[in-house]
Amino acid sequence: MSEQANETSLYQLADQFIALANQLVQQEQDVGKVGTALRFAAARFNAFEAAIKSADLAAEKENALEWFTSEFREMLNDNLEDHIANPPVTNSDDVNSDNAADGVEIFKG
Repeated sequence: MSEQANETSLYQLADQFIALANQLVQQEQDVGKVGTALRFAAARFNAFEAAIKSADLAAEKENALEWFTSEFREMLNDNLEDHIANPPVTNSDDVNSDNAADGVEIFKG
């Protein structure tokens, strides 16, 4: 068996995170809270990734921000397009948020 056949694919790894997120949504009954926690976890882990890959993170910080932001934007765009073409079917009990009926919440810093 080849080395590639033994490796877990990007999509298989992502599916494991999504499965955990779905479990947490069931537990917490708040998709927004779980989504925020997942974004925070991704940001924290990406900062760690940048730190261990960089010889001088302070000097490379802006490049890291640009690269991670670009990567996330492209991935998010692809997935938004997928959900536009194939809207998810949800049970109203699965999305227990005060703003769920209002669509996407706009966050202001």
